[in-house]
Amino acid sequence: MPPPPPDPQFVLRGTSAAVHALHFSCGGQEHDVPVLFSGSENGFIHVWNLKTRRVDKALDGHGRKSVYWVETMDGKDSLLSQGRDQRICLWDLAEGRTSVTDSVFTENVGFCRCSLLKVAQGRWLMAMAAKALEEVQVLELPSKTSVCTLKPEVGAKLGMPMCLKLWQFNCGSQPLLLAGYEDGSVVLWNLSMGKVLSQLVCHQEPVMCLDFDSEKAKGISGSSEKVLSIWSLNEQQNLQVHKTHGLVNAGISDITIRPDKKILATAGWDHRIRIFGWKKLKPLAVLDYHTATVHCVSFSDHKNPSERLLAAGSKDHRISIWSIYTQT
Repeated sequence: MPPPPPDPQFVLRGTSAAVHALHFSCGGQEHDVPVLFSGSENGFIHVWNLKTRRVDKALDGHGRKSVYWVETMDGKDSLLSQGRDQRICLWDLAEGRTSVTDSVFTENVGFCRCSLLKVAQGRWLMAMAAKALEEVQVLELPSKTSVCTLKPEVGAKLGMPMCLKLWQFNCGSQPLLLAGYEDGSVVLWNLSMGKVLSQLVCHQEPVMCLDFDSEKAKGISGSSEKVLSIWSLNEQQNLQVHKTHGLVNAGISDITIRPDKKILATAGWDHRIRIFGWKKLKPLAVLDYHTATVHCVSFSDHKNPSERLLAAGSKDHRISIWSIYTQT
């Protein structure tokens, strides 16, 4: 018999609201304290100290509107957050500061999370859903210069972008964007030409989340259906369905592949976190702790594999922290 699934290593409480976004910052210098950023429905971003398991800072910059994406730029002092107030804020957290130093007004009303990609030292690309419902805008940071606006062809009927993933094969190569749309399609965009390289219908319902492994040129997406879709990119940069994996219960709100590409985690509407092997999508564990929808999952970036963690944020106001498969 397989061993029973583990209990959470610990649970973070105190957000007083549903948790919609999580991001770890655990690398860096030896003496750095690992932290976890969480974004909540009440507009707060909490900075959790993973040693004391308490909140170090509570950031309030989104007018009490839900925060659904948080990401750091080079370490934990430079934070980006996206909220339902249609703003993306850049925070300076160095030396105890808690100030918003810059912001971008998106004018987008959807729930599509931004995607961030470091393209050079001190230079990032950020993709975000644009004001026009079907469009995606890509900015360069920190300059906020527009790189391109990606518009589907007339009559394409993709609907709104629901999830985005900027990536590149290696440091010098062209950045590309994978976008999941309302019609169930996953689309690969070339940013420099602003055109579609490939399009694949992966789901019957809107694509809620996706992640991509650029080393294996293989990705995975989830929707409100009872199925995960695994797809790959061939050498001609065409997307192809690799296989599908049926789920017991419908609805996946988030999906993330661990940085070492060994396992992945899904956040379920059925309150559960599911762990799969990435190579063959073998189910490894069902983590059952939360009492409401799990909105987000995130793996830590600890340098030491034995310290790596998984965090899950839920509608039940709690963040569960798990230590799993640290040996694999």
